[in-house]
Amino acid sequence: MQSTDLGNKESGKIWHRKPSPATRDGIIVNIIHNTSGYHPKVLRFLNVAFDGTGDCLIAGDHQGNIYVFDLHGNRFNLVQRTAQASTALAFNLRRKSEFLVALADYSIKCFDTVTKELVSWMRGHESSVFSISVHASGKYAITTSSDTAQLWDLDTFQRKRKLNIRQSVGIQKVFFLPLSNTILSCFKDNSIFAWECDTLFCKYQLPAPPESSSILYKVFAVTRDGRILAAGGKSNHLHLWCLEARQLFRIIQMPTKVRAIRHLEFLPDSFDAGSNQVLGVLSQDGIMRFINMQTCKLLFEIGSLDEGISSSAISPHGRYIASIMENGSLNIYSVQALTQEINKPPPPLVKVIEDLPKNKLSSSDLKMKVTSGRVQQPAKSRESKMQTRILKQDLTGDFESKKNELPDGLNKKRLQILLKGYGEYPTKYRMFIWRSLLQLPENHTAFSTLIDKGTHVAFLNLQKKYPIKSRKLLRVLQRTLSALAHWSVIFSDTPYLPLLAFPFVKLFQNNQLICFEVIATLIINWCQHWFEYFPNPPINILSMIENVLAFHDEELLQHFIDHDITSQLYAWPLLETVFSEVLTREEWLKLFDNIFSNHPSFLLMTVVAYNICSRTPLLSCNLKDDFEFFFHHRNNLDINVVIRQVYHLMETTPTDIHPDSMLNVFVALTKGQYPVFNQYPKFIVDYQTQERERIRNDELDYLRERQTVEDMQAKVDQQRVEDEAWYQKQELLRKAEETRREMLLQEEEKMIQQRQRLAAVKRELKVKEMHLQDAARRRFLKLQQDQQEMELRRLDDEIGRKVYMRDREIAATARDLEMRQLELESQKRLYEKNLTENQEAVAKEMRADADAYRRKVDLEEHMFHKLTEAGETRSQKTQKWKEAEGKEFRLRSAKKASALSDASRKWFLEQEINAAVEHAENPCHKEEPRFQNEQEDSSCLPRTSQLNDSSEMDPSTQISLNRRAVEWDTTGQNLIKKVRNLRQRLTARARHRCQTPHLLAA
Repeated sequence: MQSTDLGNKESGKIWHRKPSPATRDGIIVNIIHNTSGYHPKVLRFLNVAFDGTGDCLIAGDHQGNIYVFDLHGNRFNLVQRTAQASTALAFNLRRKSEFLVALADYSIKCFDTVTKELVSWMRGHESSVFSISVHASGKYAITTSSDTAQLWDLDTFQRKRKLNIRQSVGIQKVFFLPLSNTILSCFKDNSIFAWECDTLFCKYQLPAPPESSSILYKVFAVTRDGRILAAGGKSNHLHLWCLEARQLFRIIQMPTKVRAIRHLEFLPDSFDAGSNQVLGVLSQDGIMRFINMQTCKLLFEIGSLDEGISSSAISPHGRYIASIMENGSLNIYSVQALTQEINKPPPPLVKVIEDLPKNKLSSSDLKMKVTSGRVQQPAKSRESKMQTRILKQDLTGDFESKKNELPDGLNKKRLQILLKGYGEYPTKYRMFIWRSLLQLPENHTAFSTLIDKGTHVAFLNLQKKYPIKSRKLLRVLQRTLSALAHWSVIFSDTPYLPLLAFPFVKLFQNNQLICFEVIATLIINWCQHWFEYFPNPPINILSMIENVLAFHDEELLQHFIDHDITSQLYAWPLLETVFSEVLTREEWLKLFDNIFSNHPSFLLMTVVAYNICSRTPLLSCNLKDDFEFFFHHRNNLDINVVIRQVYHLMETTPTDIHPDSMLNVFVALTKGQYPVFNQYPKFIVDYQTQERERIRNDELDYLRERQTVEDMQAKVDQQRVEDEAWYQKQELLRKAEETRREMLLQEEEKMIQQRQRLAAVKRELKVKEMHLQDAARRRFLKLQQDQQEMELRRLDDEIGRKVYMRDREIAATARDLEMRQLELESQKRLYEKNLTENQEAVAKEMRADADAYRRKVDLEEHMFHKLTEAGETRSQKTQKWKEAEGKEFRLRSAKKASALSDASRKWFLEQEINAAVEHAENPCHKEEPRFQNEQEDSSCLPRTSQLNDSSEMDPSTQISLNRRAVEWDTTGQNLIKKVRNLRQRLTARARHRCQTPHLLAA
């Protein structure tokens, strides 16, 4: 498989050597796009589309680069850079050089691949366009997005019609049916309608699929004749609709590995008249399977789980498949290579001459059903008829010849006839046929013994001389060469043995036993006499080749001689590499099909035939380098022509110079143990072995000494490197320090400048702030002045109202005081009246008490006088006069005290009433203290104790007077308290009135 990297190139070749796609994968070329730069990245391809011829395709990547790939001319060109990802492409327009591309901005553009200019720009979609369908005439195009489909006229690039739907339904795909004027619209609810393109008249609607196999359709495909519609979705079922009968006629169940279908496309065939039978189904696992709709058989598949496919397009003529891989690369497949096994012609017409034993030839091994009659074949040709006639003639030979019998029931003569008829063995049975032709013994025990000896010392460093990318292939090659070296010592010194063994190792890398035995059989039979002149090339074999070439093409040999070109240059490179350098894989396998089926001299004749078939380019070569290049690289040579030339040389070469007279017939390897191989000059090999051993020992000593020196040198170098690194580090640190100092100075200078600028800015801001503050202050003062004026006006109003209210309250208070004064006067008169009455009552009581006491005293005196003697009469009389005088004095004192108390109370009441009236009339004046303290208040009133101390009184009289004085004092004190409370209330109210104007003024 060839791989091409577009890189930054705008044009170039797609492949650099003739493609030879393998049957197993069919890949012609793998195209990748890697950008080169500081940050290389892979540009992923997103869309691909073929043109009407099928030999050109366009592909767009996610950066908007659009390339045209000409598969016929082996060229690619960058035709446009759209700078945005493409979502759909169409290349089959009426003008072959134009193509449509839908972009990520929901627009559609038309470009020309020749002029690389924009032809038209179409807008109208409101979501991403995922499908572009072009009418068969190339005149119309339908672009589809999830919410609408639009029909465009590609002559004028104007929108002709627009399909609007409900948002809840959604569109799956709208496209033209091939070779018709019908538009098919498929919606997300599984409804499918067919419309007339010109009138947009609905022609029909397909019925709903059966409920037992109902799936939501996601992808669709139509055959080239427009008769069959294939639909699939998130299921492994495929529905096939007959559009003529408008019904579902088949349901195909894909393998269980398929859970969802991502893409459907029919594979065109030149001989089916548009009724395509092969359908490509791309599933969720990235594998595209191609099935036959009639037989429901899987024909072939492309892609794998490791290299999955994301989308594909098939060319209109069915030769190529372009697939965009999941890794973003683009694979081009050859349908011919993929269908090579399917389309192989059947065996020619044969007749059964004689029945063979059942154990001799198994028809199932080669799938050759030998029956009488004609086998059906797709097409007849003159060549097939010639093959049929040749087979009839050759089959008349003796099939029972013992020398032609092979293991597993095969016959060498029959295989040769088959090989001449088809030119090669079937790929599926090639390895089986080779094993039978070479009669491999499969000595597992002997081979295991050789493998157990390990890697031979001669091939320990094989990867240095032959760097192979695959580690597995390198290990298999190393083991095989080691086994050959352990089998025969000469192979450890054979320089060309890796070249000779490599193609077989690559072919049999999964079966190392078969690989070893094939190479051993090749060496024993087809490499006879190669080692007689070891270590020089086999001069005897090259002489045989030169003799045959001289006989058949003397001119070419003379040309070699004239330019000093020996057989070691034109023959030995082909032999030592067994043609692997000059042939492709398929050509090499076809050649060895013939080599293993013929005499060992066939290989030598192949060298001669290769030179004779290449005589034209060889005769034009004059330099030795040109000859060397020719025999070490692939050339434009048909291997079938070379093989026919070999057979011709085998038949026409004289016996005296024919190699088969000097080479032994085929000899197979012996069973159980491999034969001893000693066809070489033993003394030379032994000498070389001894010399090699001596050289190896010397080399080991030298290597040990060199290792010691290298270790010491490494230490010295390491120390020097460390010292240099330390000095460099110190120098870097010093430079870094200087740099940072400079940076600090610069930063400080910048900071100073910034500070200066900042200070200037601050000053400016301060000035502006002061101006603003001044303006704000003036505005605030004006506002405050206005508010104060308003407040003053409000206070004036409030003062006026308060003055008015005060006047009213003063007037009311004056009226209340007058009323109170009247009440006090009335109470005073009442109190005076009550006091007078009380005094009179007290006086009466006191007089009554005094009279009673006097009578008692008189009675006592009378009784005392009666008891005492006459002498005491005078003293008693004197005493009685004293007591009477004392009682009279105490009575007078009590009356005087009562009068003083009444006068004091009267005076106090008058003072309190006058003060209250004066305060009510003038409330703003400060109140003068009326009483200094309680002592002064109480000093104005006479005390009972004072009265008691003045003179002695009668006890009962004194008790009565004291009780009356206490009652008078209590009544007076209560009255004084009431007056005080009244005065305090009036004072507080007057003070409040006086303070209110001052508060309002403040």
